[in-house]
Amino acid sequence: MQAILLKVMLVAGGGMGGDAAKVVQPFSVAFDAAGNTLFVEMVGGERLRQIDTAGKLTTLAGTGKKGLKLGDGQQCEFNGMHDLAIAPDGTVFLADTFNNQIHQYDPKTKAVTAFAGTGKKGFAGDGGPAAKAEFSQTICIALTTDGKTLYVADIGNKRVRAIDVTAGTVSTVAGTGKAGVPKDGEPAKGQPLVDPRALTVDAKGNLYILERGGHALRVVGTDGKIRTVAGTGKAGKGGDGGPALKAAMNGPKYAAPDKDGSILIADTENHQIRRYRPESGTMELVAGSGKGKAFNADPKKLQLARPHGVKVHPKTGDIYIADSDNGRILKLTK
Repeated sequence: MQAILLKVMLVAGGGMGGDAAKVVQPFSVAFDAAGNTLFVEMVGGERLRQIDTAGKLTTLAGTGKKGLKLGDGQQCEFNGMHDLAIAPDGTVFLADTFNNQIHQYDPKTKAVTAFAGTGKKGFAGDGGPAAKAEFSQTICIALTTDGKTLYVADIGNKRVRAIDVTAGTVSTVAGTGKAGVPKDGEPAKGQPLVDPRALTVDAKGNLYILERGGHALRVVGTDGKIRTVAGTGKAGKGGDGGPALKAAMNGPKYAAPDKDGSILIADTENHQIRRYRPESGTMELVAGSGKGKAFNADPKKLQLARPHGVKVHPKTGDIYIADSDNGRILKLTK
């Protein structure tokens, strides 16, 4: 396979442009049909923000104050948002983690409304309306390509749950609520999980689950069975260029598919972005030389500080990185 050269570019943040352009703890990035880049800020930011096609940064929802207040986007309050997902119709789903809820932002009315979770921390509601269900830290979400199913990493309950977007009902698709390493080849609903931190769905319908404390990437196939495909299960670093099951990760916190079917991983505590290739079962380093602020156009020489998000632009194929502790969003362009 011929190597593709990537160049790093600054998209937003990094101390540029004064307070209006200051980015605080960016945790996840997504793209709407108009080509705008949306992202959420975690603690200290508590906002949904947008970079338009002209490069202008604006706040869509959130005052910056921690709390729980819905309605007019400019007056909303959130508590530790970790993720967002954009539906085909433009609706933006928000994982309001410490409020144990998922909200939806309407770009037309600019209002935020409740979608799933009562706000009470717990586990309840499978088989019924998602709005009446209980979650324990809705930490990461992912939509299927058709926008019909929203997967939720219900990390406090050690489960992955699925919401039928049209019917509004919720169910569990992986995890039993008990902590443990799942057995390969067994139905995911009957196997434990360590701590499902992130998840994503590839074009074939495979559900990937990334575990923070489990230091592993797992996949639930279309047959509903789970397998571990990357990571040793112990915190560590290295193994790039070899078998993914022998490659160590350290507190990985985000996963996203690339156009070629590979899975990008934000290996947060190693301050790196890595790539799992399903066809070869190998792991590669994409970006990150170690912790720091130093910018470099060469991805392998670039320093990162606890990146929490990575996402591929659906049109350009550019790789966007939420370089969280550096307060900036970067992109790797071909």
